[in-house]
Amino acid sequence: MKKTSLVFLAIAFAGFAFLSFKGNEKVKKEIEIGSNIPMKDKKLNGTLGKSVSMAEIVKENGLLVVFTCNTCPYVIATQERYKQIESICNKKGIGIVALNSNANRRDGADSMDEMKEYASSQGYTFDYLVDENSEMANAFGAMRTPQIFLFDKDAKLVYRGAIDNSTKDATTVTKTFLANAIDSMLKGEKIEPNSTKAIGCSIKRLDN
Repeated sequence: MKKTSLVFLAIAFAGFAFLSFKGNEKVKKEIEIGSNIPMKDKKLNGTLGKSVSMAEIVKENGLLVVFTCNTCPYVIATQERYKQIESICNKKGIGIVALNSNANRRDGADSMDEMKEYASSQGYTFDYLVDENSEMANAFGAMRTPQIFLFDKDAKLVYRGAIDNSTKDATTVTKTFLANAIDSMLKGEKIEPNSTKAIGCSIKRLDN
């Protein structure tokens, strides 16, 4: 009886593990420093009323990709910094794009209509795109909002992770990871650190 029970439990556990893996089999770990922009030619629909690809948004000095959404408190606490980042990118010839990968909330808080309203309320002038089925997030290995990926003029990843070291308001920031990475990248200097931990809400994939 005990042996039968153990066999049953082993089979059940194996089945659970298989299903858990299967549900996230398309999610890779974060892309490595030096990687090319994933799926750069894939066109995505955005709040500016057009479909664009990463290849069309990248500028002469690179591209900044921001995984974000409408409701995450970590994103909301960072909104003013988004504006500062956009200003830096515009001045320094770096394209910027925001991706909403919350596929599990596409009929609710992260629908296109809600994205348009949110982008308008925040004064976004950069592309805020719908990542259907979290395909881009899966390709990048993105798991959080906000989570960023900075690519240089050769479309190579040079920094990934957090914008800075504060998950609260900007007055508590003491380390500006992204701004420092941009400066070092443009000067041709080594970026330190080139990877930090993104802290925020989990991306709501269809299997979440």
